[in-house]
Amino acid sequence: MTQKAMLCPRCRQLIGSEESVCSWCGAQRSSAWWRPTAWVQGGVDGAWLVKAIITVNIIIYAFSIILSMGRGNAAGLLSMLSPDQTGLMLLGATGTVPIDGYNGYWTVITANYLHGGILHLIFNLMALRQIAPWVTQEYGPGRMFVIYTLGGVCGYLVSYLAGVPFTIGASGAICSLIGSLLYYGRSRGGVYGATVFREVSGWVFGLALFGFIMPGINNWAHGGGIVGGIVLGLLLGYDERNKENALHRLLALLCAGATVGLLGWRIFVLVTLGIGH
Repeated sequence: MTQKAMLCPRCRQLIGSEESVCSWCGAQRSSAWWRPTAWVQGGVDGAWLVKAIITVNIIIYAFSIILSMGRGNAAGLLSMLSPDQTGLMLLGATGTVPIDGYNGYWTVITANYLHGGILHLIFNLMALRQIAPWVTQEYGPGRMFVIYTLGGVCGYLVSYLAGVPFTIGASGAICSLIGSLLYYGRSRGGVYGATVFREVSGWVFGLALFGFIMPGINNWAHGGGIVGGIVLGLLLGYDERNKENALHRLLALLCAGATVGLLGWRIFVLVTLGIGH
């Protein structure tokens, strides 16, 4: 998706994402048309938000590594870069074990920011870095974060209903972003909509293939995230039909508050109790 298509903010015609000048109306990306529309409203805020999500994922991963090292699980390089299951459980991994065994219903949020190893983290953040700006462009930063958060919750709820005992990772939330783009492409139609739908369908196919080939992949969370993203895209709408409003921003703030509050609570409890030392 490095060469994905986009719309010119001035004439709304389909152009390449790498074009510096619109071939239809001649608007330059450095002009006033691009700055307030593409970068300030959707790009600057959206870029900051994507960086914030990535940063939180990295911080939580680093804390999980420190927690596991404190528990004596640092034999070998791979072990050092892979938090242990106990540490992940304490930080908020989800599944039937945490939810049924410990009433950890809140883990459907926190598990989206936990990763089982450095490669797991890198692959998810690379995918997020590609997809989240695209969703921000079409939905706005607030709705993107609502889809990311609630779509991830949907993925883990489906995973829980399927009986998955223990699971973590941002892939369900990322799949919800993919689902929202599937809905956008199909709903919008036209050349651009068809292009979006075709490119994102390739991601879905790749995820399905990867999920069946590689062991340990939570396909239930992936599928639930995609369906959740489609439904949320339908309910929230996208910019061309319904501009992002105060309600969308309020929902985003509630999602951010719940995420930061739950993750901060777990870190505070573990640090206060000195678990892992």
